[in-house]
Amino acid sequence: MTNFILVPGMWLGGWAWDAVAARLRAAGHDVTALTLDLSAGATLDTHIEQVTSAVADAGDVVLVGHSYGGLPVRGAADRVPQRVARVIYVDSGPLPDGVSQADVSPPGTVEGELIPPPSFDPADDPVQFAGLDGMTAWIRARAVPHPMASAESPLKLHSADQPPTDLVCTTFAAQVVHGMIDEGHPFFSGLDRRDYRVHELPTGHWAMFSRPDDLAAMLHELVS
Repeated sequence: MTNFILVPGMWLGGWAWDAVAARLRAAGHDVTALTLDLSAGATLDTHIEQVTSAVADAGDVVLVGHSYGGLPVRGAADRVPQRVARVIYVDSGPLPDGVSQADVSPPGTVEGELIPPPSFDPADDPVQFAGLDGMTAWIRARAVPHPMASAESPLKLHSADQPPTDLVCTTFAAQVVHGMIDEGHPFFSGLDRRDYRVHELPTGHWAMFSRPDDLAAMLHELVS
């Protein structure tokens, strides 16, 4: 049995993990799916504190961060490393100290202090939104704008050390990810290369929607 803490990316809440969480619980794991504070003005530190508090309540945990969720997961693992057994990044990666989400993925549109959700429509981006056919309206009805302050906040780390790390790549092939790591790409330039693994789960960026069974099975396998 593993204590999983699942952290969503931008625009989403803990509800995004419902299908994955149900399958993990059925396999005997404890699962907490966090909803980050997405109010205007919330920063990356706000989100790191949320994840850190969840880790303190759960004890020895496996942190799973999707997309932007990889930043607060990395920050929490840095603050309470003794409580984190493993970190799993889903179509994300451990950014280095001093880098923000906006540095590596600038938002296309900003409305005041908030970044509005994308369309989630495969017709608009068949790569990023792959597998979301028939789910676009359902996701759009629940997605909320994301605070720009958190996207602009740089990650502040105390150490380059990390727990054992898995990268689940969904929009890039594993071979491409290895090449990006070797080239020092910002997505992975903060990776502690002493203990990491790369895994493929081909789909769009939101695997918790497009392939929840397979993502849950992979998370289970990675901790077994």
